[in-house]
Amino acid sequence: MASIQEQINKARQEAQSLQDQIKKSMEGGNDAKLNKLDVPAVGPYKFKVRNTLRGHLGKVYSCAWSPVPDSKLLVSASQDGKLIIWNALTTFKQHAITLRTNWVMTCSYSNSGQYVASGGLDNIVSIFNINQLTDASDSTQPTTPHRELSQHTGYISACKFISNDKQILSSSGDMTCICWDIEMGRPIKTFQSHTGDCMSVSVSPDESQFVSGGCDAYAKLWDIRSGKCVATFGGHDSDVNCVQFFPNGLSFATASDDNTCRLFDIRASRELMDYKDDSIREGATSISFSKSGRLMYAAYDEKSVVVWDTLKGKIVQNLTSEQNGPEGRVACLAVSPDGNALATASWDFNLQVWA
Repeated sequence: MASIQEQINKARQEAQSLQDQIKKSMEGGNDAKLNKLDVPAVGPYKFKVRNTLRGHLGKVYSCAWSPVPDSKLLVSASQDGKLIIWNALTTFKQHAITLRTNWVMTCSYSNSGQYVASGGLDNIVSIFNINQLTDASDSTQPTTPHRELSQHTGYISACKFISNDKQILSSSGDMTCICWDIEMGRPIKTFQSHTGDCMSVSVSPDESQFVSGGCDAYAKLWDIRSGKCVATFGGHDSDVNCVQFFPNGLSFATASDDNTCRLFDIRASRELMDYKDDSIREGATSISFSKSGRLMYAAYDEKSVVVWDTLKGKIVQNLTSEQNGPEGRVACLAVSPDGNALATASWDFNLQVWA
């Protein structure tokens, strides 16, 4: 009699075979391939490092921009146990927040610009009121949070403010996502369907849906109001490290440890493009779109950062070779809300601002 593991492996193979058949059948109904459309290729780009933000004493794992119209502020989270709010134009620190743990993994800026949030291996989402912070001191005493949200039983991998700063969405290593009421300090809904750690979340522009990526190699689309998973997107062969909505909210991209990024259409429930290149042999860690969506920025293990033409599936520029670029693995990419700058957060303890 076959062991439990053998039965599981057989079931996985059968499921993969069915998925391949479905994908092939759906592709047969396509009018055309995205990269074959009669659209002019993107002209040569030359992004350069405009500013380098130095001040962290540990690996920088995450960064997020302040909202428009004041899109010059940038918050970063580092394993030196600090959140730093920077003026990206002057490179000056606006505030330094001392966390209760050094093992921070993510940070987020609220839509109003009043709050920042962080999370990590303490399993807690910590929210700070910027208006109540003092100047950019380097105090060793932890800053008192405005609110601490604790119900996850695994690390916090990502968090995003929604609903005019009244709610925040978090993803966790406990395989769930939670939508929280910030003022009440309690969960509103728990989203559970992944069979591996949830690594990333991205909220649609109208905040009615969000997409999550997990270590089960799937991306899932959720209805925030009902709390239900409305679609599951496969295709990757390994962990999905990052997900990002396309600016129009009708599609989203994924970044995976299988060395590829993929673009999925929500309405058609299918893959539109597979972004891969023979020169890239590392897993993708982070992605972000330009304001128009024509360019996609992708970071990979071992310091690689490339710019993709979203429609053609071709690399436009490799930022790795640029002067003053990151000297360590880039853990996070973020395009400013006004579309004028790209920030990279790196394990070399620094952040770079590109334009």
